[in-house]
Amino acid sequence: MVRQQSLYRRVLGAEWDRLPTAIRTLHETSDGQAIFRGRATIERGKGSWGRLTASVFGFPVAGENVPVEIRFECANGREIWTRRFGEKVLRSSQQKAENRKERLLAEGFGPFRILCALEPVGNRLHLRVRGWSFLGLPLPALLAPGGRTFEEDRDGLFHFHVQVESPLTGLIVRYRGWLKADDEAPSPIANVRDQKLPHGSGGHDALMQD
Repeated sequence: MVRQQSLYRRVLGAEWDRLPTAIRTLHETSDGQAIFRGRATIERGKGSWGRLTASVFGFPVAGENVPVEIRFECANGREIWTRRFGEKVLRSSQQKAENRKERLLAEGFGPFRILCALEPVGNRLHLRVRGWSFLGLPLPALLAPGGRTFEEDRDGLFHFHVQVESPLTGLIVRYRGWLKADDEAPSPIANVRDQKLPHGSGGHDALMQD
């Protein structure tokens, strides 16, 4: 039998081979379950609309050195992501967006669906928003929740940088940190609040766009 390819490999096609090892390892599961754990620093927007939006989507509250667990349930070309930040749980589903000129990843948060392009650049995988919808109805692309978001292989360790913002709300949430496979032995890692960010990032990277 031919082993089914993982979701991210199918979306990326030949560009999958450009990904560094730590990123491929996190996204290589095609069937069954995988668990990764680590730490994160989380920042919430200061505006009232940003705080309200963060609550509606179920994004985690602000904190430093927060324990993180991400559980992937993979089956039939679809992935269910269960993210746990401390006691806060955020779930979404991911699958390949079909019938489009560009290969895209579709991520669902309740009635909202976000379409992202996956772009490998150096030791990073950038996620860039291409569109969004509510209950299947397209919404204005200019108002889509975006932000500078990428995954990174830093000296063999998986790092994430997620920033969610909108022209209507300003910053909604920003979180960054590292993850490693649950079956790996623990090793000393610097506190994420001591990590330096790329110049001009404003702090961190999240759901979508550069």
